Amino acid sequence: MTKTFSDDVRQFIVSADDDGIRLDRWFKRNLPEANFNIVSRWSRTGQLRLDGKRATPGDRIETGQVIRVPPAEAPKTLKPKKERPPLSQDQIDFARTLDFHRDKSALVLNKPPGLATQGGTKTKDHVDGLLDALTYDADTRPKLVHRLDKDTSGVLLVARSARAAAFFSKVFSTRKATKIYWAIVMGVPEVQDGVIDLPLAKQPGTGGEKMHVFDEGQPAKTRYQVIERAGNSAAFVALQPYTGRTHQLRVHMAAIGHPIVGDGKYGGADAFLTGGISRKLHLHARRLRLPHPDSRILDVTADLPEHFANSLAALGFSPELGDDVFAEPPAEDRKVAQKRAAKAYAKDQRKARRGERRGRGMRDRK
Repeated sequence: MTKTFSDDVRQFIVSADDDGIRLDRWFKRNLPEANFNIVSRWSRTGQLRLDGKRATPGDRIETGQVIRVPPAEAPKTLKPKKERPPLSQDQIDFARTLDFHRDKSALVLNKPPGLATQGGTKTKDHVDGLLDALTYDADTRPKLVHRLDKDTSGVLLVARSARAAAFFSKVFSTRKATKIYWAIVMGVPEVQDGVIDLPLAKQPGTGGEKMHVFDEGQPAKTRYQVIERAGNSAAFVALQPYTGRTHQLRVHMAAIGHPIVGDGKYGGADAFLTGGISRKLHLHARRLRLPHPDSRILDVTADLPEHFANSLAALGFSPELGDDVFAEPPAEDRKVAQKRAAKAYAKDQRKARRGERRGRGMRDRK
């Protein structure tokens, strides 16, 4: 951000790090004393300008553009920003064991089970608190762009700049990212390749800590595919969420009678196997495939945590079979596609026959 003055009017030049973000987001980053109400007032009165033109808080900005704002208003007492405590060497070393892919825009971590993505009232250890250890050669602190449940392991994407964060956040919000999870579930689903389409909402009385299937909830859709089965006791499955609701995969699998092994929250006592199988949650974000700011596709795969790998071996499952999933759409989607193709073919045939009849009519008139 470069700042210049003309009389009392302030002008700022947009830096590369802020390229592509909304104007209100720029104020939050660079002029936090100008809250949304102030920025909106400046916009309504024509005092907020972008390259000389009137601007609104929702406008997207580009590197090199000039933001013109009114003179500074009388400062208000602001709460001092809470400083993050410095990381110990052990924390730094641990954080860097999680990093398995790095480029100029992205870091990819393999999050272990039991480590929260972000902090909370009773959560002191979390990925967000370790990000200062992962700056490397970047100018800014990395930024989380999505999250995993505390007990879910696997691929976690972190942006290395504000511009990359804006790009990846849009990718996730527009559902252009393909996420593949592995799980071990209780029992064996009758349908081997199916789609669970059940709306979800926060369960009343749980403080928002638990979700449930609710007809008036938010739409939620998950595809699953059975990879292998261990008799009738358990199955190794791949899961692909089409939406991103809280605890979606866990609630959906429990809703069809096959809770994820170790998920006592949604499966109760029926979510645990005997025979030395770990009581930890057996849900792993195996693969993430999504567009990258460099106009390529980022496709990353995370190794299994120890307890999950041990359970696969104990149940006789072959992990190498798990990556060969979702090559085709589910059966119900194939049927829909076939019906659509059949209708299109029939329509084309009707058009062709009408054309032939018109052609014969023209010849008869001659």
